[in-house]
Amino acid sequence: MAKKTSKRPAGNNPATKNKLRNYIIWGAVALGVIALGALLYLNLQEPETLSDLVRSVGLERGHDENVVYEGSELPPVGGIHSGIWQNCGIYDEPVLAKNAVHSMEHGAVWITYRPDLPAGDVDRLRDTVQGEPYVLLTPYEGLKSPVVLTAWGIQLEVDEANDDRIATFIERYEQGPQTPEPGATCQDGTGSPIG
Repeated sequence: MAKKTSKRPAGNNPATKNKLRNYIIWGAVALGVIALGALLYLNLQEPETLSDLVRSVGLERGHDENVVYEGSELPPVGGIHSGIWQNCGIYDEPVLAKNAVHSMEHGAVWITYRPDLPAGDVDRLRDTVQGEPYVLLTPYEGLKSPVVLTAWGIQLEVDEANDDRIATFIERYEQGPQTPEPGATCQDGTGSPIG
């Protein structure tokens, strides 16, 4: 009489199950390491450099209603300012620099343009900043360049309203890492923006 042997299907063999489980675990670990490496690589990449940025460090902070800005840094990139910030938005008249500087302390980007900038270029700037909660757009007398973008301690002069660096500057510095008081409001101050 022949002996009856029990045959298990290959999938039910404990040794095969352990081997399969080990492959799955090590495969998942390898995928996790690869994903983590890719994420770290992407996060450590230097962001695209904005050419022609001018940076200022060691800017004083504090309030003085009689502050006067002079010199080559016009519009000012920071420093002592008014105790009242400028409400963010679009203006068709110049605003006081001492209020705009306070808005920059709160994380605003202040975009200034020459008052004689062609209307089409002003419209292009308005379209670019419309709806941005921490952006000021104002005319400004005496600019060296047609358009100047300023955030706390950072400034960029551009010659054309359609310069791609404008959008990049806003994206990078509106409530950016240079902001001394991130999250502080850019409303309930002074001024009535038209947009």
